[in-house]
Amino acid sequence: MNAGAESLSVDEIYKLLIGLIVPRPIAWVTTLSPEGVVNLAPFSAFTYLSTQPPLIGISIMRRGDGLKDTARNIAARGDFVVNIADETLVESVHLSAVEHPSDVSEVEMLGLSLVPSLDVVTPRLECAPAALECGFEQAIAFGDHGAQLIVGRVRRFHVRDGLLDGGKVATERLRPLCRIAGPKYAGLGEVYTLAPVRRDGSHRYST
Repeated sequence: MNAGAESLSVDEIYKLLIGLIVPRPIAWVTTLSPEGVVNLAPFSAFTYLSTQPPLIGISIMRRGDGLKDTARNIAARGDFVVNIADETLVESVHLSAVEHPSDVSEVEMLGLSLVPSLDVVTPRLECAPAALECGFEQAIAFGDHGAQLIVGRVRRFHVRDGLLDGGKVATERLRPLCRIAGPKYAGLGEVYTLAPVRRDGSHRYST
């Protein structure tokens, strides 16, 4: 295949992007509606933006002509929680992507338990091995259909006991879930450990 982007349909471009930009980490986001309903939805356009201050970004597409529940709740409440799912939670993550009316809680439908957050109002998932309590910073619009990059400032980190090794996350123990093209998910697979590289890139340390 060799095609200019301008010659492709929106659907064709979408399939190429989600198939080539892989694997993608999943932000499993809990939000709280003004009516007190806890919404849960996964988003795989997710990354960190800054470490000082700790900022993360989640791209949220629109639903028809309006905002999705997650984006609307974040704008109304000013906070949210990014729950990090592991491989054991793949079915719940997948089912939480189904769109429901705003007065329906995916958390209740899936039989998941919540625990209170400490620095934000929105609760987090008890089953998640890690979670980031976030305050809303800003929303940046992108594209012709009003997709939003939601920027949140991490106010508190929750990491399950046994997942940290010298202050670093032991990723093999975390076993994070990732998204690939279509209704497909994956785990870490084989992990390659190489010798560290000096900052100037000129020499490697011996192992």
